[in-house]
Amino acid sequence: MDEVLVKYTNEHSRFVVLDGTMVHYRDEGTGYPMVLLHGAFSSLHTFDKWTEILKNEFRIVRYDLLGFGLTGKHSSDDYSMEAQLKILRGLLDVLRIDRCVLCGSSLGAWIAWEFALKYPSRLRKLLLMDAAGFLDKDSIPLPFKMARTPFANKVVRMVVRRNLLEQFVRQVYSNEEKITTELIDRYFELFSREGNPDAFLIMVNKTTYKDNTHRLSNIRVPTLILWGEDDKWIPLENAHRFLNLIPKARLVIYESVGHLPMEEEPDDTAAEIRRFIHGGGEQSNLFYS
Repeated sequence: MDEVLVKYTNEHSRFVVLDGTMVHYRDEGTGYPMVLLHGAFSSLHTFDKWTEILKNEFRIVRYDLLGFGLTGKHSSDDYSMEAQLKILRGLLDVLRIDRCVLCGSSLGAWIAWEFALKYPSRLRKLLLMDAAGFLDKDSIPLPFKMARTPFANKVVRMVVRRNLLEQFVRQVYSNEEKITTELIDRYFELFSREGNPDAFLIMVNKTTYKDNTHRLSNIRVPTLILWGEDDKWIPLENAHRFLNLIPKARLVIYESVGHLPMEEEPDDTAAEIRRFIHGGGEQSNLFYS
């Protein structure tokens, strides 16, 4: 019996085969569908607090991305953006979701805005949190840089050690008082699950990604950008780059928050999402929270 599988599933967990890969997802609540995409080293559990807050108003769908969580390795070790988009589209089709509010964090936000470019008719609104996608050296998070060294295999083996992964978690949080043993355990146990470290290594070193940020101006859906002012993984400057390139964008910056606003400030960020979805938020502006 896979102890990690048992520990990190519940009555809402479901599995579906997409592109030859068993994908773990959860579908909770009622109302207009909102689809949530997590970032690297993470899992759908990063949205636990949001789900509890928002599921009475929205149908919350979240899943473990290829190479992470309980989804794990792709059947053909394909971690390209095309493969990620294929999984997302396939899940929406299986769940009969024609249009949704698509929300992504970090890597998940990159997948979300690429999806908005490829399938604009399937989105009502777009939410990007501390989004990835700019491929200049200053925009690549530290763990990805480490994994691209000549000693990449050694680096990944080190990350599988709990103490180094704990350091990464402490980097993405601004307020360390919110970091619990349970939180560290979750990140460590899910990332170190069999197959996931190898998938990450392939993702970083053997997968070619194209910088499509020059096409961000083609995104026409209203877009909300949330960013932690203390993000140590992706520079705050990139929040302004997204704001300036996406026509119908609005930016909210959270003071004393790191790379994961939905984990550090779930109530404030969820309230901002409600305002954005129910009306407004389409004008281009910026404010701090």
